[in-house]
Amino acid sequence: MTATAEAYGAKGKHIITTKIEHHAVLHTCEYLQKRGYEVTYLDVDEYGVVDPKSVEAAIRPDTILISVMFANNEIGTVEPIKEIGAIAHEKGILFHTDAVQAFCQIPIDVDECHIDMLSASGHKLNGPKGIGFLYIRKGVKIRSLIHGGAQERRRRAGTENVPGIVGFGKAVEIAAASMERRMEKESQLRDYLIEKIEKEIPYCRLNGDRERRLPNNVNFSFQYIEGESLLIMLDMKGICASSGSACTSGSLDPSHVLLAIGLPHEIAHGSLRLTLGDDTTKEDLDYVTTCLKEIVARLRSMSPLYEDFLKKQKNK
Repeated sequence: MTATAEAYGAKGKHIITTKIEHHAVLHTCEYLQKRGYEVTYLDVDEYGVVDPKSVEAAIRPDTILISVMFANNEIGTVEPIKEIGAIAHEKGILFHTDAVQAFCQIPIDVDECHIDMLSASGHKLNGPKGIGFLYIRKGVKIRSLIHGGAQERRRRAGTENVPGIVGFGKAVEIAAASMERRMEKESQLRDYLIEKIEKEIPYCRLNGDRERRLPNNVNFSFQYIEGESLLIMLDMKGICASSGSACTSGSLDPSHVLLAIGLPHEIAHGSLRLTLGDDTTKEDLDYVTTCLKEIVARLRSMSPLYEDFLKKQKNK
């Protein structure tokens, strides 16, 4: 984004993005603001969906770039990228999408969606860490990311990470070949887990859109508990989960995504993200639900807030 903003800075210095982007985008926007660029951060609805009309309304004569993620990394909501891309294309504005979470998980057509730039990463596909790619439509200008040699058409100097590139390429080949099958399997398991949790654990909330959702994502908030305690106890049961983005795992602050969809701090703190994979089975999800039910009940039994809530319910 910085390289694009610098390349088109003479045309304008206004950028549009959303409040639920990954920090890779948000922190870059903050950096650009310090360098004189203006950024409009769009609101999303309670499911994390950005309204294409709000994107269009935010466009100014000096707007040079729109960046909206293809699917959210925390709550799994898939954004209306085709509609947003059409607006950007009609207005002659560059359109970038962070597709790290969506690439090879759901179909993406850069031409149909009028995507000018798309970023993706290897580790989301069981590929090597520390390798990714940026798709740039022919004719789009960007400044050099790193100055020096002539590698990568002078856009990123330095000796290429050949093992990482080859490993990423192979991971994409495997993931693309199995995508359709995985989508069907994982979406069925996702819906099974969502239904099971909602049925067996009271006072929980599914975060993200129920329909426009990545096939492998489940995100819940459980009232009257702390997410950190929940994660520790799940880990002791051999269950890997997270309370938000892996890139903010050391932070005690509630997820900016959950706050953006309107959750109060105390509920956002009790969030849990579960990611399904090709090896996940129904038996795995039954085990997760059983453990989750026990742990939530145990944590709530120690919660003064939950005790007060139950007293109020009895007095109604």
